[in-house]
Amino acid sequence: MPEEFEINFPRAYGDLLGEAGFRTENADFLVTEELGFSPSGEGEHVYLYIEKDGDNTAWIARQIAALAGIETRDIGYCGLKDRHAITRQWFSVYLPKAPEPDWRALQTDTIRVLEVSRHRQKLRRGQHLCNRFSILLRAVSADVAALEQRLTDIATHGVPNYFGPQRFGIDGGNLVLAQRLLVDQVRIKNRPKRSMALSAARSYLFNQVLAERVKRDCWRELMPDESPIEISGDALPSGPLWGRGRPQVAGAALALEEQVLAPWQHWCEPLEFTGVNQDRRALVSKAQNLSWQWQGEDLRLDFALGVGCYATSVIAELLLTKLPERLSEA
Repeated sequence: MPEEFEINFPRAYGDLLGEAGFRTENADFLVTEELGFSPSGEGEHVYLYIEKDGDNTAWIARQIAALAGIETRDIGYCGLKDRHAITRQWFSVYLPKAPEPDWRALQTDTIRVLEVSRHRQKLRRGQHLCNRFSILLRAVSADVAALEQRLTDIATHGVPNYFGPQRFGIDGGNLVLAQRLLVDQVRIKNRPKRSMALSAARSYLFNQVLAERVKRDCWRELMPDESPIEISGDALPSGPLWGRGRPQVAGAALALEEQVLAPWQHWCEPLEFTGVNQDRRALVSKAQNLSWQWQGEDLRLDFALGVGCYATSVIAELLLTKLPERLSEA
């Protein structure tokens, strides 16, 4: 990976406390999507609640479209879920008049259809309420008291809301693609790939700003003249998702962001002409209902995160994780 695309960002709570095995099996990483509403039971869209084990969300969407005989664009879902995990999420299928296929045909050794209903609207990205995680860390090597104290601190104060490394692709490949698109002006005809490159670029710039505020220990508190983002009753500081429009911040926070992003104007300026609008994202991610349980030397963590937040940002404040060969060589 090029040096300018370093993706190891500073931690908020100090040195890691030890190490553990991570994602040793797909069952070690369980994700359950919560919509925050119940399908009405009627409407033009079929809602499928699906459990997948080791499959890609977009691939599942293509299988649904093929079975229903419709275009992939008529399949909706709230977000991409981890592949190397067992995840449960909702898909919407636009079938206003056509008869429904036998959804049991989707089922394989790794796919289960858990529920079928109908609703009036297509699912959109980020429409869900939250994701619940149940993560098993294996063979934990750390001081138990220190680890539990840090978990208590995280439950109270949250963690830096970094975009996770998966956003940037294997070996930062999405960032290399963004550089080609924004700086080298290479045309990317594949729309999903282009969107992925733009998203990676905006995420990386956000992480740069958040990293500086972590260094200055001002990532949890509002700076002078900074307007908060309201999330679940919390007034949180924010960072930029770059795009077209004026900066949505003033005072000391604006000065900091201008300083951090000055070396990245070769990305910021072309981003303003890609059709994406400037937005803000909270700097703090709160792990809701965080609890833990020891299972011998293994540690089970249970918590929920809001839309767009990464469970890896919680783990990154605790332990050095060791991936199995099947992932480290992927």
